[in-house]
Amino acid sequence: MRPSGRAPDEMRAITIETGFTKHAEGSCLISFGDTRVLCTASVEERIPPFLRGKGQGWVTGEYSMLPRATHTRGSREAAKGKQSGRTQEIQRLIGRSLRSVCDLEKLGERQITLDCDVIQADGGTRTASISGAWVALRLAVNKLMESGAIKDDPLTAKIAAISCGIYNGTPVLDLDYDEDSKADADANFVLIEGGQIAEAQATAEGATYDEEGLLRLLRLAQMGCAEIFKAQEAAVK
Repeated sequence: MRPSGRAPDEMRAITIETGFTKHAEGSCLISFGDTRVLCTASVEERIPPFLRGKGQGWVTGEYSMLPRATHTRGSREAAKGKQSGRTQEIQRLIGRSLRSVCDLEKLGERQITLDCDVIQADGGTRTASISGAWVALRLAVNKLMESGAIKDDPLTAKIAAISCGIYNGTPVLDLDYDEDSKADADANFVLIEGGQIAEAQATAEGATYDEEGLLRLLRLAQMGCAEIFKAQEAAVK
């Protein structure tokens, strides 16, 4: 039995509230159970120096966790003067994931930054961030197309992410904090609608796993992302 009482292949409730902030070109508050992340997309008519003259744009991500997103207050990284290695890893993951479904030439010479701010954490913050960031990006691109700033849709597909793990010897979907902190192995999958894999991170924590264990986690991730794709589609309509 999982601590939450969910079945091994059962997701937490997913909600996506779009237009959550006033000023961003695209925004949403995404919730996976008690994990809540504010995702905003900001369009800037500039590109990084390394892309000048190449006729393409850029999509990047930033990630942060509010001080009281967890059980105890954490220090703001800005107060420490540097980002943690975990934060840097997650923001690179967000950027890579979103760029994998974006034709940067069709975007034109502009940059879209996806800011993912964790309001409340109960496991799976990076996967919720990626899933919500796609919604914010989709809404921002829609505005660019409606205004005539770009002609062709640069987004090639939906992308979503979900965590899986082996808990008490059983592969389970969508880990919350209680499971994630005690899992024998945990994994994060970033999947593109249509069957392609953008990224897979799978780590043995308390015990190693075999090939069949990895494939079972992947199959669970495919089921979970199918639900997220449906929620994303409903949100952007």
